Amino acid sequence: MKLSDIADNAGSRKKRMRVGRGIGSGKGKTSGRGGKGQTARSGVRIKGFEGGQMPMHRRLPKRGFNNIFRLDFAEINLDRLQEAIDNKLVDASATVTVETLVKAGVLRRAKDGLRLLGRGEIKTKLTIEAHGASKSAIAAVEKAGGSVKILAPAKDEGEAA
Repeated sequence: MKLSDIADNAGSRKKRMRVGRGIGSGKGKTSGRGGKGQTARSGVRIKGFEGGQMPMHRRLPKRGFNNIFRLDFAEINLDRLQEAIDNKLVDASATVTVETLVKAGVLRRAKDGLRLLGRGEIKTKLTIEAHGASKSAIAAVEKAGGSVKILAPAKDEGEAA
């Protein structure tokens, strides 16, 4: 094997077709777009058009609404928290917050705050600061000798107090 022998697999790289270069090229004249009409033009979308029939997105009824003030919390269950402590990702002696969990790699991002859920069990005494917690989660943490402090959700600036 020599350096000059190294090459791509056959057919792995293909030159792009240059359209509109004469009839003899095979992609001349209309350049593969057929003749005239809407689709022959540039910048045209016919998404959702069903030939004049009432489109599906207009036939179906509207349902529900999106609450623009809804807060999306990063959720963590007790078993995941205990696993993180066992793997020494989280320091049990320090206060557990959403920032410490993100820094430890237990949660991906902070979102609008932390919500503690009660699946699994916790064996370590912890002080947890969360923006919300289920009753079963609070009971389990307090049973292990720890405490849960519920924080107020972060308000946007400009919102009336």
